[in-house]
Parts: sequence; structure tokens; C-alpha cells
Amino acid sequence: MYILAVIVSNRRHKRWPLYRTVCWIFGVLFAIISVAGPLANRALVDFTAHMFGHLFLGMLAPLLMALAAPMTLMLRTLTVPIARRLSKMLRSRLSRMLTNPIIASVLNIGGLWLLYTTSLYSLMHDYFLLHLIVHVHVFLAGYLFTISMIYIDPMPHRVPFLYRAIVLCVALTGHGILSKYIYAHPPNHVTINQAELGGMVMYYGGDIIDIVIIFILCLQWFRATRPRTRLAIFSNCFISY
Repeated sequence: MYILAVIVSNRRHKRWPLYRTVCWIFGVLFAIISVAGPLANRALVDFTAHMFGHLFLGMLAPLLMALAAPMTLMLRTLTVPIARRLSKMLRSRLSRMLTNPIIASVLNIGGLWLLYTTSLYSLMHDYFLLHLIVHVHVFLAGYLFTISMIYIDPMPHRVPFLYRAIVLCVALTGHGILSKYIYAHPPNHVTINQAELGGMVMYYGGDIIDIVIIFILCLQWFRATRPRTRLAIFSNCFISY
């Protein structure tokens, strides 16, 4: 559907950036790898494999798919009446709440704490529906967290960069502490060796993806404030003159 939308968009507007399509394809690919295939099967009995799946599904895939700007593509492709309905939905109170950095962080990091510090991790291996719900939550929470920190698509409910930076630092701290907690306190039915390896994968692998989010946030922050800096320099020069 994304590629079809790209084709339709290219016929009506200027060409859609190729790198966004590539990001979407790889985002979907990593999401599929985490829930289907050898890695997903291995994750049922190997906590380290499970943690790689967690990184792919909850962090890497959401980041790549956010960079693909799917909402922007939809607004370019849909008819005007439907695009207006989508815009109205994006401006709704529910959208404001879910894309608030604090709410998104609680859903994302808080959900992980609930998963790995309670019996939920072991229970989801016994009940398929619960297993499905957990994976859907991990992906959606990861996507909401990503788009609440870096604005790629249109975001009606914007918050200042400093606000997002502070919440991001707190969220990353919570993620890092959780990985260390898993290292020292394995979840139910997880061996110490598996917990140590899984904790390190979560800690260092998460850091790599977090660095990309931090870089994008700082780059957007720099670009947003750079014109004001130039204007201030120009004003000072004019006053001095």
C-alpha cells in the first residue's frame, strides 16, 4: 500500500524521496523478522533472540517507519475530503494525548517495565492472544514514542524542543536502568546467562538506536533555531551601525 501510494503521489506531485520508501521497506522488514521466521521462533526459547526481536519491533522498525513519513504520503495521496478527515483526526484530543512525549514514554518504557518485572513475560508464552497483544503494544508504543520525539510527519500538537529533550533523557534513563535490572534480576523462566546477554543487547543495542533519535532531534533543533540566530546577529549589526 505504501509503494502504491508512492506511485499515485508521483503522478500528482513531485517525486517522493526514494530514501523514505527505502526506510519504509526496511522498517516493515525488521518488524516482520521480529514476529515471523527463524528469529521469532528462536525467541520463544532464547531470551537473547527475544531481545533482538524487541529491538527490531519496538525501536528500529518504528524509527525507520517514522522516517518514511507515512502520514505525509497519505495526505498527498488521498482525496481532499478524506485527507480533511485524517487531518481532523490528527488534531483530536486523543491524538494530542497519545503523541505527548510523557504519555508516549510511559506507554513505551512503562510497558517494558511491566513486561519484564512481572509474570507477564512468562504468561505471554502460554497464551497466544496475550503474546499478540504484547507485540502489538511494543510496536505501537515504540512508534508513538518515536514520533513524539522527532517530528517527520505533520504534528498539530507540537511541544518545545527542550521539553522533548528532557523527556527523552528521562525515558532513555528508564530504558537503561531496566536493561541493568534484567541483567541482575532475570525474568521468570529465564536463566542468568540468558538474562545477562539479553540485558546487554537491550542496553547497547538500544543505545545505538537512541543515538540516531538524539541526532535527529538535535539536528531539527539546530535548523529551527538557526534563522533566529542569524536574525539576532543582523539586528545587532544594524543597531551598532
